[in-house]
Amino acid sequence: MGKLKIFEKFVFIINSLIAFALLLSYVLPYMEPKKFAFLSVLSLAVPLLIIVNILFVIYWLLKVKKQLLVSLVVLAIGYNYVFSLYKLSSSKNVDDTENISVMNYNVRLFNVFDWIEDPNLKENISKFIAENNPDILCMQEYRTDDDVNLRIFPYKYIELSGNKVKNGQAIYTKFPIINSGSIEFPHTSNNAIFVDVVKGVDTIRVYNVHLQSSGIDPTVEKLSKENSENLFKRVSSTFKMQQSQTEQFLAHKNKSTYKTIISGDFNNTAYSYVYKEIKGDMKDAFKQAGNGFGRTFDFKFFPVRIDFVFVDDAFEINAFKTFDVKYSDHYPVMAKVKLK
Repeated sequence: MGKLKIFEKFVFIINSLIAFALLLSYVLPYMEPKKFAFLSVLSLAVPLLIIVNILFVIYWLLKVKKQLLVSLVVLAIGYNYVFSLYKLSSSKNVDDTENISVMNYNVRLFNVFDWIEDPNLKENISKFIAENNPDILCMQEYRTDDDVNLRIFPYKYIELSGNKVKNGQAIYTKFPIINSGSIEFPHTSNNAIFVDVVKGVDTIRVYNVHLQSSGIDPTVEKLSKENSENLFKRVSSTFKMQQSQTEQFLAHKNKSTYKTIISGDFNNTAYSYVYKEIKGDMKDAFKQAGNGFGRTFDFKFFPVRIDFVFVDDAFEINAFKTFDVKYSDHYPVMAKVKLK
């Protein structure tokens, strides 16, 4: 194996720091952002930390150096994290008539400010939804738009706010709605909404949750102009708000006795405190039946999954898909679940 050269020593120092950062990230889901706001920001970088540590293992393996053990041991300690980043699953062979399909989609106001140069975008979204034909459609950053055709859904519940541009959350469904409501988060336009729908003899509660966004533009040009101190302060403040919103949401959810589906844009990753708290003992549809990185947000540097579908133990998860369609800054996801 031999001694390390000067460059290899430098690489090993960087390797050790990144391995330590990943090791530290394993405890982040258990640390309240209100108490550890600065550290909680690290949860956003976990996918990158996993990938870089894997690359370091490969690097030292090719060099036939024992230094590979640093990243290898850290990755082994957090194997649940590592294997949740990239999934290889197969859909179960279940009759679609038995499944309930749930699509989650942050539609970014249907491109009202022309962020994406596509004159047919609204028509494409309408076709996309109609072709995939979900039984339940949860949308964040929704606005009423006559050019978006959602007539396949007989029932809907929408909650909008704002002055210049009315926007908010919407749930469209093929099942009758017998109850609905909104959980209003203070000092923000974000909120969570819910509907109680009837399928056969069962009543199912469906939540659509949109947690606070940091408002960061993920493009290279905008990020390069951000002051790092201001960026950390803004994200830290956002995570504190997300914790408060999560606590308010869970106080509402815990009063329900219905079988439950949670869908939404958490504006945070699967390695965060808010993800752990909201998921609780529910099942993450991507982890059960997803494939690939499950990227749901158009971030240029590494795959980021911030949009989720959870179900409680009353459901089996038979399929999950992330759609690679560029009609928003988010990618739609759809789960197929079956009542037990």
